[in-house]
Amino acid sequence: MEDEEFTIEGLEPVFLSALEHFSYCPRQCALIHLEQVFDENVYTLRGRAVHQRVHQVDSFSEEGVRVERGLPLWNNRLGLVGQADLVEFQEGIPYPVEYKYGKYREKDIEHAAVQLAGQAICLEEMTGIAVPKGAVYCHSSHRRYEIAITPELRNKVEATTVAVRAMLLEGKLPPPVNDKRCRNCSLNTICMPSAIGDGSKARSLVAGLFQLRD
Repeated sequence: MEDEEFTIEGLEPVFLSALEHFSYCPRQCALIHLEQVFDENVYTLRGRAVHQRVHQVDSFSEEGVRVERGLPLWNNRLGLVGQADLVEFQEGIPYPVEYKYGKYREKDIEHAAVQLAGQAICLEEMTGIAVPKGAVYCHSSHRRYEIAITPELRNKVEATTVAVRAMLLEGKLPPPVNDKRCRNCSLNTICMPSAIGDGSKARSLVAGLFQLRD
């Protein structure tokens, strides 16, 4: 994707992966996409291995369905850019499939669904064909969760894209959340949510020692 296609409309490119990161945790998104910080744990290493396999650029047919792996994606209107793990063309209609390693339950798919919907919006602009649905594939359970690309989900993609771009332009890290999302996050030691997040013991201690004046 050429940079000048974005600069014509004055848009800072936003990676599709940032949509899920921001939906899950804005600070995680900022650490990865603003600070360019990334650390590995057992979950990210396994996820990386899965994505390396599906991101090998390939095109083939399976049971009469054309399949594209590692397909570059973009949307000029929103300034989105990225790569699809896999896109099936079912009777000519694009059907994006986003691969995830973790043991997802149906209620856990909401953040990945934002990224998937972003892929659908890119495919619509690229092909001129409406993309009504896609799927999140969970490698651990070998299960697909089909996602309808609803107007509500499309609106969330647009709002999240605007929020991510604003964060990147502002260049400021959001505060840590310090909740159950932090437990298995690979960026936990860099983020330090237990030390500086809301509800942390260290923060409570500092508040008890010092009384702020207006």
